[in-house]
Amino acid sequence: MTTPVYSRVLLKLSGEALMGEQAFGIDPKVTQAMADAIKDLVNAGVEPAIVVGGGNIFRGVSLAAEGVNQVTADHMGMLATTINALALYNALKQNGMAARVMSAIPMDGVCENYSWWKAIEHLQQGEVVIFAAGTGNPFFTTDSAASLRAIEIQADLMIKATKVDGVYSADPVKYPDAQRFENLSYDEVIHQELAVMDMASVILCRDHKMPLRVLNMSKQHALLHAVMGENEGTLIHS
Repeated sequence: MTTPVYSRVLLKLSGEALMGEQAFGIDPKVTQAMADAIKDLVNAGVEPAIVVGGGNIFRGVSLAAEGVNQVTADHMGMLATTINALALYNALKQNGMAARVMSAIPMDGVCENYSWWKAIEHLQQGEVVIFAAGTGNPFFTTDSAASLRAIEIQADLMIKATKVDGVYSADPVKYPDAQRFENLSYDEVIHQELAVMDMASVILCRDHKMPLRVLNMSKQHALLHAVMGENEGTLIHS
């Protein structure tokens, strides 16, 4: 097999991706398919880490709009990400991989407390590390958590898995003639206000020169193609 271009990557998954065709919750077939894709990376010699959202279980933004305190709503969202992280952990273990969950908020007996240097040690030892509970702080999205973790663990690439094959000038579902980009700079993303991640995440990646590839997770071998340096989805860089 060809040597990967990127040896350590941070994969950002949305909680909604875990639903599959369901309206709510976690589809075991989806988590198993994700575990298969991640195993391809491990077999290729890549060190993968994962940040997963919680939108399939709970959306703090929606609850806050109904009058619930924002801090409380965000803490509830962090717990939802932990449920998803444990589901992915189980799928990885069933697939024969070494893995662990690290949480930004203490959950003794459930998962390990997050430490950036311990996370690097686990990755170096061949374990897939799943980061739960976002940044541990309210008012920050899991996109921000993914950007932060990617920088802290010194990843070579951050990958955002979506339902479309890259970044478009507009929503391709609503606007079939929307332009798909193969390459973008972070400044272009900011100036054109493209819907990639929240702005804090984009600026964090730009300032730390963290390349980001946006791709369709459901496309077969898309992750493997990305770490091999192939032109999969959209590459965003400084």
